[in-house]
Amino acid sequence: MDLKVQELVEKGEMLPLMEEFYTIQGEGFHKGTAAYFIRIGGCDVGCHWCDVKESWNAKLHPPTLATKIVENAKQYSDTIVITGGEPLTWNMDFLTSKLKSEGMHTHIETSGAYKLTGQWDWICLSPKKMKLPTKEVYAKANELKMIIYNNDDFRFAEEQAEKVNDNCILYLQPEWSKRDKMMPKIVDYVMEHPKWKVSLQTHKYLNIP
Repeated sequence: MDLKVQELVEKGEMLPLMEEFYTIQGEGFHKGTAAYFIRIGGCDVGCHWCDVKESWNAKLHPPTLATKIVENAKQYSDTIVITGGEPLTWNMDFLTSKLKSEGMHTHIETSGAYKLTGQWDWICLSPKKMKLPTKEVYAKANELKMIIYNNDDFRFAEEQAEKVNDNCILYLQPEWSKRDKMMPKIVDYVMEHPKWKVSLQTHKYLNIP
């Protein structure tokens, strides 16, 4: 990467774009809503069950002008979801300011492991044991989405729920490959602990991105 491009990436004026697509939000509070997804490459959190491991290596995804990303996005939807990878690996200030200037609603899906940058209408926080979120993102998260892969994840979910703000909506979501085993346990858990809600990856049932 030449120095000029590197400088723009560091400012967030260029970002390693993996893919962008218009679809239906399948998870959490906004499930069922049409949204334009921007998937940014780069993540070192390293969840073994991640279903987009190809996003981890940012070098595989070409630095793309944030202004170009915004131009593409505004053709499709006013609800924009920034995901990854881990989008907070990069500075989100420039991209979100451009999206907001076009009147778009900005959502982020993040592990919260890095400094919170950007202007967000909705923050979906999905903490990972390997790299815990920052205090700032706990305070600002709109929803907490805990992925349940094994029984210990219920303990971790409760630990994380104690750290978020009082208005944060709490979700338990089965890891897709373990859904048949974990879903009955999640259902029972939510019935016993009704502060939680069940989240499903409905887009996978609908067979859409």
